[in-house]
Amino acid sequence: MKATNLPHGNSWPLASHEDWRPLYFFNLYRTTLAGLFLVLVFWGVAPRPLGQVDLVLFRNTALFYFVFSLFSSVTIHWRRPGFDTQIMLQVMVDVVAISLLMHASGGINSGFGMLLLVAVAGGSILATSRITLLFAAMASLTLLSQQLYVGLVEQLPVGNYTQAGILGALCFAVAHGARRLAIRVRASEALAARREQDLAKLAQLNEHIIQRMQAGILAVGPGGTVRLLNESARSLLALPRDVEGSALQTLCPDLAGLRQKWRRGNGWNSHLFHTGRMSVQVMASFASLGHKGEAGVLIFLEDATAISRRAQQLKLASLGRLTASIAHEIRNPLGAISHAGQLLQEAPGLVGGERRLTEIIRDNCQRMNAIIENVLGLSRQRPAVLETLAVDVWLREFCDEVVADHRVDEGIIAVDIQDVSGIRFDPSQLRQVVWNLVENGLRYGGAGAKIDISVFPIGETGRACLEVSDNGAGISEADRERIFEPFFTTEGSGTGLGLFIARELCIANQASLEHIPEAHGACFRISFSDPRRQEVPLV
Repeated sequence: MKATNLPHGNSWPLASHEDWRPLYFFNLYRTTLAGLFLVLVFWGVAPRPLGQVDLVLFRNTALFYFVFSLFSSVTIHWRRPGFDTQIMLQVMVDVVAISLLMHASGGINSGFGMLLLVAVAGGSILATSRITLLFAAMASLTLLSQQLYVGLVEQLPVGNYTQAGILGALCFAVAHGARRLAIRVRASEALAARREQDLAKLAQLNEHIIQRMQAGILAVGPGGTVRLLNESARSLLALPRDVEGSALQTLCPDLAGLRQKWRRGNGWNSHLFHTGRMSVQVMASFASLGHKGEAGVLIFLEDATAISRRAQQLKLASLGRLTASIAHEIRNPLGAISHAGQLLQEAPGLVGGERRLTEIIRDNCQRMNAIIENVLGLSRQRPAVLETLAVDVWLREFCDEVVADHRVDEGIIAVDIQDVSGIRFDPSQLRQVVWNLVENGLRYGGAGAKIDISVFPIGETGRACLEVSDNGAGISEADRERIFEPFFTTEGSGTGLGLFIARELCIANQASLEHIPEAHGACFRISFSDPRRQEVPLV
C-alpha cells in the first residue's frame, strides 16, 4: 500500500499502483475460501456445521461467492471501476455472503463470525477513504437482522442477541483498529517514499559532485579492477570511456604498481608519478575501503601542476620581497660603476687593452642590470587571467608580429594546426612564453633557421599541446636536465632566466613546459590544461 502523501485528519491519499497488489491478494483469499466451501459441499465431505441447517442455501451462496471472486479478479486486473468502489462492493458482498453462509450453518454459534471480522478488517485496512465504519455498521446490522429473522420466523431456536451484539461491537473495534493501523502504515510508507526520494536526490548530487571534482577519484576493487572513476581521473590518466571493469594493471601500470606497494606497506600514502601518454605529473593518494581494504582501494589523483603553482607563487612572493629589498642596494653601486666606466672610456690617451677593459665593465654592468630586471619582472608578475583562445587566430597574429619585429621571411615560420577544442591561457603570458621559444630557435638556428609551430590534441581527452621546434644543433644530453634551472645558460651574454620564466608562466596558467628530445634541433612542448578543469588562481 504505497502512498504518495501522509494522511492528515480526514484526508486520505489517492490509491497508487501499489495499493492494487494487496487488494489482489485479499481477493485471492476470498477465492480460496469460496472454492474450499464448494469442494467440500459438492464432494459431500463438508464437516459440521457447514450447511447443516440449509445445505442448498450454503451451496448456492458458496457458488455465487466463488463466481464473484473470479469476476473481482478481472476487475482488479483492469482496475475498473475505481479502487474505493471495488473495495466497498467486495466488502459488502463479503458481509452478505458470509452472513448467508452463517445462517445456513446454524447462525452465530457456527463460528462464521470470525470470517466476518476478517472481511471487515481487510476492507478497513485497504480502504483509502473513511468508509471503514460503514463496513462495521453493515456487518452489525446484518448480524442483528439475522437474529431478528430467526426469532420471528422461528425456523431455529431463539437467536442469541447478546452474542450478536458482542460480535457487532467487535466489528466496530476491529474496523477502528484496522483504520488506525492503516493510517500508521500509510504514514510510514509515505515517509519511506520521501526518504527514498531524498536518498535518490542525494545520490544524484553526490555523483554530480564526484564527476565535477577537480581531483580525480578512482575506486579499485580487491582484484585490481576499476569500479568507478570520475571525469577528472579519466582526463589525468588519458583513459577512454567505459573502462569500468577493466584491470588497473592494463590501464595504468605505474599506478597499479604504486597500489601494490601501498598494500604491502612498502610505500608512502602519497606518490608522484608521470602518466605515460600525457607526460603529466600526478600525485596519487590511497585510502582503504572497508576493513583493511577488503572492499578495495580508493585512489585520489591530483594534478601536481596545481601544487607546483602554489609553490611557485610562494616562491615568487619570497623572491619579490628579497629583490625589492636589495634592488636599490645593487643598482646604486652598479650605476656608479657603469657611469665611471663610461667616463673612463671617454678619457684621452687610452690604449687598445685599456679600452677593452672598459668594454668588459660596460657589458657586465648591462648583464647584471638585465638579470635584476628579469628577476623583478618575474616577482612582480601579475596573476594569470585564463581565457579560452582561438588557436588559429592567435597564432596568425603572433607570427605576423614575429616576422615584422625580426624582419624575416614569412616562410621562416611554418604553422600546423590540427583540430583542437581550444586552449586556456593568459594571452599576454602565452605570447611571452612562445616568443621566448621562437627567439631561442632563431638565435641558435643560425642564418638558415626555420621554426615549426604545431598545435594538436593528445590522448583520449583531446588535451591541446603546442610544440615549437627549430633546425639548429639542438641541446646536448648533458644540458637537458639543467635548461630550466634559473641562471643556467650556454651563451655568455644570456641571463639564463628565459626558459625558467617560461616554465613558471606555464605553471601559473595550469599548463606545463617540457623539452622533447629530437634527432635534429630543439623541440619544446606546452601541454595546456583541460578546459573542463578550471581552477581559481591564488591571489
